[in-house]
Amino acid sequence: MNRLFLILMIGFFPFRYAQADRLLVEAESFANKGGWVNDPQCMDQMGSPYLMAHGLGIPVVDASTEVTIPSIGTYYMFVRTYNWTSPWFKGEGAGRFQLLINGKAVSKELGNNGTQWEWIYAGKTDLSSRVIMLSLHDLTGFNGRCDAIYFTTKVSDIPPSNLKELNAFRKKILKSTRKPTDGGTYDFVVTGGGIAGMCAAVSAARAGMKVAIIQDRPALGGNNSSEVRVHLGGRINKDPYPALGNMIKEFGPSRGGNAKPAEYYEDQKKMDWVLAEKNITLFTNYRVIDAETKDNYIHSLIAKQTESGKELRFKASLFADCTGDGNIGFLAGADFATGRENKSVYNENSAPEKADNLTMGSSVQWYSEEEDTASSFPMFSYGLPFNEKSAEKVVMGEWTWETGMNLNQIDDYERIRDYGLMVVYSNWSFLKNQYAKSANFSKRKLSWVSYISGKRESRRLLGDIILKEQDIIEQIPYEDASFTTTWSIDLHYPDPNNSLYFQNMEFKSIAKHIQVKPYAVPYRCLYSRNINNLFMAGRNISVSHVALGTVRVMRTTGMMGEVIGMAASLCKKHKSSPRQIDQSHLHELKRLMKEGAGVKGLPDNQQYNQ
Repeated sequence: MNRLFLILMIGFFPFRYAQADRLLVEAESFANKGGWVNDPQCMDQMGSPYLMAHGLGIPVVDASTEVTIPSIGTYYMFVRTYNWTSPWFKGEGAGRFQLLINGKAVSKELGNNGTQWEWIYAGKTDLSSRVIMLSLHDLTGFNGRCDAIYFTTKVSDIPPSNLKELNAFRKKILKSTRKPTDGGTYDFVVTGGGIAGMCAAVSAARAGMKVAIIQDRPALGGNNSSEVRVHLGGRINKDPYPALGNMIKEFGPSRGGNAKPAEYYEDQKKMDWVLAEKNITLFTNYRVIDAETKDNYIHSLIAKQTESGKELRFKASLFADCTGDGNIGFLAGADFATGRENKSVYNENSAPEKADNLTMGSSVQWYSEEEDTASSFPMFSYGLPFNEKSAEKVVMGEWTWETGMNLNQIDDYERIRDYGLMVVYSNWSFLKNQYAKSANFSKRKLSWVSYISGKRESRRLLGDIILKEQDIIEQIPYEDASFTTTWSIDLHYPDPNNSLYFQNMEFKSIAKHIQVKPYAVPYRCLYSRNINNLFMAGRNISVSHVALGTVRVMRTTGMMGEVIGMAASLCKKHKSSPRQIDQSHLHELKRLMKEGAGVKGLPDNQQYNQ
């Protein structure tokens, strides 16, 4: 019987699992990624990270890796890929690429056909040497994507496309070598390295806890990183605990604004800030894929490295979900809500009469730059009705370029992000190539488009209190008041002007603001009501859809993180649960919040702090 052979290149070191006539290469493990980017955002939905050629219409440099085949001979090649423009255009798609062996094209064009993630037959090749250089050659710069390459000596030997079967196929291959190894035992494991997660981890570490942060990206800062580029919103240093928020001054960028050049967001400053804490161990490029839970307690998390596939098990007595999407709570079985509640649920004036799944959307931000000479942009027209009236005559797009309000922000995330890319490219192509006043854009170059969209809303994990609109408007006091929210109740809806041309496919939004006075949110919104050792901080805390409109901005979420880090330290001290802090040790938490976890006396340079 044949034995399965798998090679994954991790850094410069190959790991091999062999069967005589088959070879599987995971694209995300390529040693040299060239101009391709590793995208793990949708691995929960499609099964794996993948490489993507994000070139803004200019083909990117080849990705390559050296592999060793099990034996010389004739192989049939299959590539798992996706024609990402297919939801809107039925012809050949934009993301075309080829497979190269030793620098020579051996496949037909890939990425331009099909309607889902699937194995596409790429051709056959005669291999006369066991060591080959395998490359992905981009042809368009328009986000072609490759998950894996499969070689087999039998043309009928095709891996399954069904996700459940494919996951089982991969699991079977890796079973003997990929059991989770020990990632360590900690007092507190924080998942999510955005502003909330950073502050939670550092706050706990400064209180003497042994902390791990698990972040599925190479950068920290979440939406405020250079990958997404959203300003830090919300005021800090407000009563009743004006020391809360000082720590944000330690790492916050000195300049504000959305969709600015990368250096505005000072990624390294954030990284250095976290790494300076001796009690923190940081795990970047790891995504949590499972929560091992018993009797309503999380005992450990399993996280997968997004390039090598290596799995680690993290043990702790306390956990924090700072993922934004509530991923840890979801995996652990925590109660959660999504969409808009109807008016009768919480008697909120701003709630709709009928519940629905509408959410605030995700923004793919972008900008162009003026150059000295004229430049071109490829024709990009894949089914969307851009014309003299419907096109946006602008040179950048920030928060108002918002998609996916009528889709599931988790299950449909790839489609939501892809539509964000579609409208940016389509609109820019029209302005450069077809617009009557295209001369106004002749020297404009599309310089940056985020391939990670900035989310606003998905799951909301439920705590002992669910914050409501009237709590904030009527200033209802709670004994366990903690961080203060200052942003308006800022809810987003499809832009009616955009709806005229893109009905049910809007990509522009409007915001409706309800002004509020500063309001101290109950601590009981910051832990799960049914998973007994789970904190949360960020946009996934215990609030209604309406109340989310005020607490979701990042300086506010940073203060949430600061508070749960303090509460976690008290849990350790008293060997208690997050709920018991409210019941028995609230006076100590108040003392810690009064002191704050940050350095006092630093200037606040942020300008965008409504």
